[in-house]
Amino acid sequence: MTRDHISPRRRNRLLVVSVAALTLGATALVDPPALAAGLPRGHDVSSHQKHVNWKKAKARGARFVYIKATESYTYRNPYFTKQYNGSHGAGLLRGAYHFARPDQSSGKKQAAYFVRHGGAWSADGRTLPPALDIEYNPYSKKHRCYGLSRAGMVHWIRSFSNEVQRLTGRRPVIYTTTHWWNRCTGGSRAFAADHALWLAHHNPAGAGRLPAGWSFWTFWQYDNSGSLPGDQNLFNGSLAQLRKFARGY
Repeated sequence: MTRDHISPRRRNRLLVVSVAALTLGATALVDPPALAAGLPRGHDVSSHQKHVNWKKAKARGARFVYIKATESYTYRNPYFTKQYNGSHGAGLLRGAYHFARPDQSSGKKQAAYFVRHGGAWSADGRTLPPALDIEYNPYSKKHRCYGLSRAGMVHWIRSFSNEVQRLTGRRPVIYTTTHWWNRCTGGSRAFAADHALWLAHHNPAGAGRLPAGWSFWTFWQYDNSGSLPGDQNLFNGSLAQLRKFARGY
């Protein structure tokens, strides 16, 4: 995702896998999107996309979308409300994500800000759980892990997650890359059991290696452009399983 300022294996049968309180369809898929027949397509957007034609996106195959709500503890996507409500009106499942800035404040503080400004959740079957976008620092090549130690980063993510769960009843989906996760958390396995993975790996040839701890991805961002506005994504399951995931069971 971007900041706002500034030989394929045969698919296994989809299984229902319990991840703490979550239920979702998942396997260790590594197929290219073209061969992942039947998987729900989706996308994610931010203020870069501004005024999205949601009916057109749905006609092109979109079934879900994640929308950037906040960054750090001061920034709000000025288009969020229109994007969030517009996608819902077009019949898409939609959720909000927060761009993490661990160098700016605590995870708890940013989680509270996020939930107050779009990151809430309801078990209506149309609202995806909140998501945490945590990746290399786009503002500093020197402090790619935001100046935190690996233990400090794990603590920051846990603090964010705990506050989101306290305020919404759901653990956040974690959006990240394998390289960032293994470098900046030291390959922590502390989150895989109760956090769904949203893998960022821009290679339509396959999802590749997963971050430490996870044996499958729930969402896969496989490209940063395509037929849908913003980044291109897949859900690892059926549409019915996606709705169950949204409801939280």
